[in-house]
Amino acid sequence: MLRRLHKDQPESFAFTPANQAWAEAQITKYPEGRQASAIIPLLWRAQEQEGWLTRPAIETVADMLGMAYMRALEVASFYFMFQLQPVGSVAHIQVCGTTSCMICGAEDLMAVCKDKIARNPHELSADGKFSWEEVECLGSCANAPMAQIGKDYYEDLTTERLAEIIDEMAAGKVPLPGPQNGRYAAEPKSGLTSLKDHESDKPEHNASVHLAVEIGDTIKRIDGSEVPLTTPWQDRSDTKGDAEPGRGPEVAKDVPVDETGIDKREAPAEEAARPKYSEDRGETDTQPQSDGENTRPESLDGPRDGKADDLKMIKGVGPKLEKLLNSLGFYHFDQIAGWSDAERAWVDDHLEGFKGRATRDAWVDQAKVLASGSETEFAGRVKKGDVY
Repeated sequence: MLRRLHKDQPESFAFTPANQAWAEAQITKYPEGRQASAIIPLLWRAQEQEGWLTRPAIETVADMLGMAYMRALEVASFYFMFQLQPVGSVAHIQVCGTTSCMICGAEDLMAVCKDKIARNPHELSADGKFSWEEVECLGSCANAPMAQIGKDYYEDLTTERLAEIIDEMAAGKVPLPGPQNGRYAAEPKSGLTSLKDHESDKPEHNASVHLAVEIGDTIKRIDGSEVPLTTPWQDRSDTKGDAEPGRGPEVAKDVPVDETGIDKREAPAEEAARPKYSEDRGETDTQPQSDGENTRPESLDGPRDGKADDLKMIKGVGPKLEKLLNSLGFYHFDQIAGWSDAERAWVDDHLEGFKGRATRDAWVDQAKVLASGSETEFAGRVKKGDVY
């Protein structure tokens, strides 16, 4: 099946602050040079936030991971879990159409969707609130037929109950997910025949439904406020200094978490004090400044002769990083080529959202080649149009 980006796209995309923090934390799970491995969780988070995956969202994620836009698009278009077109503002209903569900009445559920939402899959309802599609096995065969709506499963459905659920959601209500025929989980319809000793002690809802009830909304867009959110090494209570609420400590490099030295990811780094540049202190952005052991490189107020080098010729520098470098006063290959280790470390520490990128992708070495008039393999691919 050919999957293309939708013809109507928004102008921009940005993660919410909490989702941005979450996304940055996911990147730390992967070794240096392998950040692109975070592509699927970050694309999924973008879709959870917006409802569908837009081109600006794909490109934003690609920039965060130092990937060519085409590579990120290849991932987004390959996996059917990514919605490349708008979905209902209230809910997108995914009806399982695989064997067990089909035998138990999935086609009748789809008929309800055609009648109450739209004739065709992925088509918005007249009011824009709903959309639907048929999907492959969702793994709830014992509770067939079923559908996934938002974040949760609605199981043991009948046509009447699915129609009611759609009406309830349209009215702003959130129907209780899970089995819709009175079953607790996936026990036999006739009731338990074994393991009945503690049946009276069980919670009101099964674990999946309990979590949905705890969140309070099975279909709301994810904005980062849900719990749990962070990776294990993030301390949500850390709000010291300039850190955003919910941001954890940065990950220390080459610091073992304990005496075994096995895992270096969970050791929190000490937050370095960053200098503030201001005219009233006699400092300007063009003056080298010390930041602990690191030094701010000399920068320019603007490109020489009004023409900047195309910094995107450096592998790892996308449009957003180019703008960030320009905002810091770096416009030319020879500027980057001349950075000392201390200056490169300063830049790495000030690449908000992209920390460590200059070292990881060897910007200085690449810039030396480009400043000399030669061409790197990556720059050659950019010129040919193989990298977007």
